[in-house]
Amino acid sequence: MPASQLRLAVVCSSNQNRSMEAHSILKKRGFSVRSFGTGSYVKLPGPSPDEPNVYDFQTTYEQMYEDLVQKDQDLYTQNGILHMLERNKRIKPRPERFQNCQDVFDLILTCEERVYDQVVEDLNSREQVTCQPVHVINLDIQDDDDEAILGAFLLCELCQCILLIDDMEDELDELLQDFEEKCGRPFLHTVCFY
Repeated sequence: MPASQLRLAVVCSSNQNRSMEAHSILKKRGFSVRSFGTGSYVKLPGPSPDEPNVYDFQTTYEQMYEDLVQKDQDLYTQNGILHMLERNKRIKPRPERFQNCQDVFDLILTCEERVYDQVVEDLNSREQVTCQPVHVINLDIQDDDDEAILGAFLLCELCQCILLIDDMEDELDELLQDFEEKCGRPFLHTVCFY
């Protein structure tokens, strides 16, 4: 199957770091990919852990960027947030919330167990119309720059391996077991239906 025929979604909490890094790499490799967050709001680090910058999902990456430049350009340059937002706005205008998307995917990749649970819960609460399967796979990725890059490459490699199997329904579990052994990280996997 060509990469462009596998419909992918990558999901983290705020559609900022992990999902966008994976979105960027998968898109460069020719995959048809979208990215999302599952949180109620978009949260970015602030001047201290108990003072995050909070935005709604309608706020564009450009608006977030301009807001943070006005608040403290040096801080947000040093901690890499402005660089991350620059990357994000090259990919798409604003973060998107998974629960608001009705598009159909073949594979949904999540970046932490809590997000995986939210995606599965949302899919299972929807009315099943076509009974088309969607595979939801989680790889826990720590929310920092280095881990986001490493996690994105692991997810991309996994997707490239999935393209090589003949039958995703029959062969995906075995592929995930092999991949777990290879990379030393556990995966969660479930099948939901549209």
